[in-house]
Amino acid sequence: MTVDLLRLRAERMARGITQDRMAEEMGWKSRTPYAKQENGLVAIGADELIKMANILGYEPNQTGIFFTTNVPKREQKEA
Repeated sequence: MTVDLLRLRAERMARGITQDRMAEEMGWKSRTPYAKQENGLVAIGADELIKMANILGYEPNQTGIFFTTNVPKREQKEA
């Protein structure tokens, strides 16, 4: 499972929260650390994801919506 970064961005934008505000709520001095995480340049830790979800109005037990299961594509055999 991986963090669904598109869902994270969509939830943030749907609530009208900017990256600057999200970073501020996370306790960071600039938006750069948040932007790097949302864009997949830096991994998001479990504690950070829970805090982000909380900022977006989700309880810790609801963080599952921010995950996606990566299932490898099955190679098709030629007939």
